[in-house]
Amino acid sequence: MDRLDAALAFHQSALRVRAQRQELIAANIANADTPNYKARDVNFTDALNSALSGNETTSSSLGVSKTSSAHLSGDPTSVDYVPTGKPGEPMFRPLIQGSVDGNTVDMDVERNQFADNAIRYEASLNMINGQIKKLLSAIQGQ
Repeated sequence: MDRLDAALAFHQSALRVRAQRQELIAANIANADTPNYKARDVNFTDALNSALSGNETTSSSLGVSKTSSAHLSGDPTSVDYVPTGKPGEPMFRPLIQGSVDGNTVDMDVERNQFADNAIRYEASLNMINGQIKKLLSAIQGQ
């Protein structure tokens, strides 16, 4: 039973983090018109590493160096979040375009992140379903 649990632990953690992220993005969308609301999100990589390692801090950087301040970072999915606590905890999104009421929710960004996260959640479900089918096939000897 431990091997079965170990085989599915990664996908379980990934789905849990994706679900948490989807809730945060949905809260951002719901509060798009709330004055002084600060958009929040989680860095998926840090949150997953934290969940897999039992809340230990791990880092997976590419080690890309910039030769000019005009160069973009080496990670195309990186967002400069403002940390609020431990790795994997929700962080505030940086202000892209200011608003008069102090709200930092950008609906275009939120819709994009919501759709992207939903697609990745479904892909994780498909992967775990495939893994379960393989395990059942091996158990049944087919």
